[in-house]
Amino acid sequence: MNFQCPGLAIAALLVSAVPVLAANYYIDADKGSDANPGTSQTTPWKSLRKVSASDFRPGDHILLNSGRIWHEPLQLHSSGAANAPIVIDRYGEGPRPRLELNGAFEDAVLVRNIEQIEVRNIEITNHAPQPAVRRGVHILLDNFGTAHHIVVAGLYIHDVNGTNEKKDNGGIIFSTNGPATPSRFDDLRIENNIVWKVDRSAIAGQSYHWPRDHWFPSLNVVIRGNYVEDIGGDGIVPWATDGALVEYNIARHCNRRAGAFNAGIWQWSTDNTLLQFNEASDTHDTRDGEGFDSDYNSRNTVFQYNYSHDNEGGFMLICSPGQRNAAQNIGNIGTIVRHNISHNDRTRIFHMSAVDHTTVEENAIYVGPGLDVQMLLASNWSGWTDDAVFSKNRFYVEGTARYGHASASHPDGTYDIAPGWAPAKNIVFSGNQYFGTQIDKPEDATGSANPRVPTRARDWSGPQFDPARPDDFEAFMAKHKAWLRELMRIEFGEIPESH
Repeated sequence: MNFQCPGLAIAALLVSAVPVLAANYYIDADKGSDANPGTSQTTPWKSLRKVSASDFRPGDHILLNSGRIWHEPLQLHSSGAANAPIVIDRYGEGPRPRLELNGAFEDAVLVRNIEQIEVRNIEITNHAPQPAVRRGVHILLDNFGTAHHIVVAGLYIHDVNGTNEKKDNGGIIFSTNGPATPSRFDDLRIENNIVWKVDRSAIAGQSYHWPRDHWFPSLNVVIRGNYVEDIGGDGIVPWATDGALVEYNIARHCNRRAGAFNAGIWQWSTDNTLLQFNEASDTHDTRDGEGFDSDYNSRNTVFQYNYSHDNEGGFMLICSPGQRNAAQNIGNIGTIVRHNISHNDRTRIFHMSAVDHTTVEENAIYVGPGLDVQMLLASNWSGWTDDAVFSKNRFYVEGTARYGHASASHPDGTYDIAPGWAPAKNIVFSGNQYFGTQIDKPEDATGSANPRVPTRARDWSGPQFDPARPDDFEAFMAKHKAWLRELMRIEFGEIPESH
């Protein structure tokens, strides 16, 4: 005789009933009415105010009519369930539905203290005559606990003139606050978005939980396939995460207006971050201004198969204050930089300040004619680097490359350089290849040097994209991914499969 637990049977019935109970809600700014039931295309709601004031069930879809414009924010407060998220998306033909805030609201889309939610395929602007704190999308946990499965995908965010005085505004900001209840994301995905002409940050995290004495990192954070261009400050920056994946993103013309220290793609206060198959170019300024940055209070950060080019501040900053403690900053330990390409980056290629146990291996560095760069600059940030190994890298220098430590610093973020590494210590070069003019080349017992630079044909330009034409984005990204992988394959041989 078979017996079944009544409680389990009821629970299974409830789970299977979720999709049955779910509904579609349609919103049409031109032809809708908030007096309508909203559950069909012929009886849509009109306003986002109605959406923000309504409760939704797991599996519900909130669908905005394509080609329509709303001048009001979307503020969500209902959670979905596992395998039954609440989804905000579009319906109908035409351009993405557009939220045009004109600076009247701080956040165009606010996802606050909810989970199991997806926001897709919306256009967002938030521009006013004067800068102020403004965001396209704000994903916020405030003393919430752990929020599961939040997806922001396919958005077209542009013309958000936030203030360049603060990093926590701009395009897509995800933040956790939790002095009473520790809060974090588990399965946060920011994918396939266009972020264009925003201040200050394009895609960036903020967190109360960054210090190590109340460390509570977000998990399973994926930032993938995004295009960011013309950014006041930073491009893409995860904060307070463990195991984040940052891949196939493109960051162009970051640090354009902030007048401060910003970079293209980097992480801060993270463990076990993997940044791969990204392109960062044309980052402005020499106050940082690098394409990539491995920043402090972090362990085991890996940069691989990235393409950096034409950045005013250089390719890679690896840094930490030398003053550190177990309560807050543990330093920058165990960064690995491998199988990356730097092409015509300016000022300095590698810049290291007060970091520990760093490995830089098998990278290809191209310095074009007429460029005079610091190939490796070791500088003082309340301390100096200890233990860095540069091995099997290839330095192709048609201009001039210099090596050494900072002898003086300047307000514009540049440094005078002197030969040797001291007071930095245990910086070892092994098995590298040096082509062209190398000033104060480091000792390298197993390396090789050649004053002639071999000709190496490469397709450096790759596919181009005009963010004013967002409908071309999907095709462009597919072409860019194929081109980037082929560029890496030619340079480094077989490369790993990825998502």
